[in-house]
Amino acid sequence: MVALSLAGCGFHLRGTADVPFKTIHIRNAKTGLALELKRNIEAGTRAKVVDEPKGADAILELSNEARTKVILSLTGAGRVREYRLGYAVTFRVHDGKGGEFVPPTLFELTRDMTYSDAEILAKESEERLLIRDMQTDMVQQVLRRLGAAGPAKPVVQ
Repeated sequence: MVALSLAGCGFHLRGTADVPFKTIHIRNAKTGLALELKRNIEAGTRAKVVDEPKGADAILELSNEARTKVILSLTGAGRVREYRLGYAVTFRVHDGKGGEFVPPTLFELTRDMTYSDAEILAKESEERLLIRDMQTDMVQQVLRRLGAAGPAKPVVQ
């Protein structure tokens, strides 16, 4: 009965994402976000990640990756009470021949965190955890955008 009700509402388990290319090259996929994208594309799509751009149907370029930390509020004594952590990534996916699967796209994520001078080590650990969480969310957003991409379209000048 449960299976029928779930099937009737359109629910289905997440499988591999359909992307409009068979092979993809990710520039500088040695560390950080690029490496996580490489791992998730290999595991979550039918596309194969290749080392050379010449043999790839698509090339993913991360043109900008930035982290920010902004004071959100202060106490009456002028000490920091809250921070807003930001993470922004600009990327594009093209075929290397003038066509674009995904035009230059900016994704931005933010997380707010409280701060206390009495818990410096714990707050530093929380900050690292939030940054790691934002990176994981960013990878998932990029993968969803790749799954929504259509065939390569010529770039209009």
